[in-house]
Amino acid sequence: MEALGVRDDLGRVQGIANIWARQAPTTQAGAETLAAAYPGRLALGLGVSARVLVEAHGLTYGKPVDEMTAYLDRMDAAQGQAFDVPFPRLLAALGPKMLEVAAARADGAYPHSMPVEHTARARAVLGQDKLLVVGVGVFLDEDRSRARSGARQGSLFRIPGSPYVASMRRLGFPADELGAKPSDRVIDAMFACGDEQVVAARVREHLDAGADHVVVQPMGAGLGTLVGHLERIAGELR
Repeated sequence: MEALGVRDDLGRVQGIANIWARQAPTTQAGAETLAAAYPGRLALGLGVSARVLVEAHGLTYGKPVDEMTAYLDRMDAAQGQAFDVPFPRLLAALGPKMLEVAAARADGAYPHSMPVEHTARARAVLGQDKLLVVGVGVFLDEDRSRARSGARQGSLFRIPGSPYVASMRRLGFPADELGAKPSDRVIDAMFACGDEQVVAARVREHLDAGADHVVVQPMGAGLGTLVGHLERIAGELR
């Protein structure tokens, strides 16, 4: 898995696998193997990455929806090649068209670093019978200005053709707030920046907007600090 794999409250391990990093039959076989080894604990996330990152490796990046649909077709064709064990398949869907693919071809969606408004829209597209897992990037700091500064160091805003910036534009955020130094309003919409109370409030907002599960991901922290941050947040969520 790429990115962060963490357990939700059902005990499943979650993360996003880049579809360009491995062939679809390999992904299917690997997921079946994990699902067989750890029954009921795997939720496979799949994402299309960004054009500039894919083409930097000499690959041809087509239309994201077409690429994902073809990849799912190849996964389906390879089903049962390792173990015939079912597992939920989630798409890292940000835009409305990819959310429609998630509704039609997957068990749900796993968008990350999106505002609460996006969660409400995603639930509307997915319907009530699909799983909606929302990832929240957390910058835990009593000093909110310092936390926001940490959030601005990420690459989401600087990737040429960033799908995150495109999604924020669709949600009505103006271009002058989405540059290399995004506004406080943008940062606060995409991330949870502040103390444990701020993080807990954001988690509850996403749940109220229609998320089934919220994955809390402390950002910019080493392993020891990350564990400490999760323990602090967990105490508040209880």
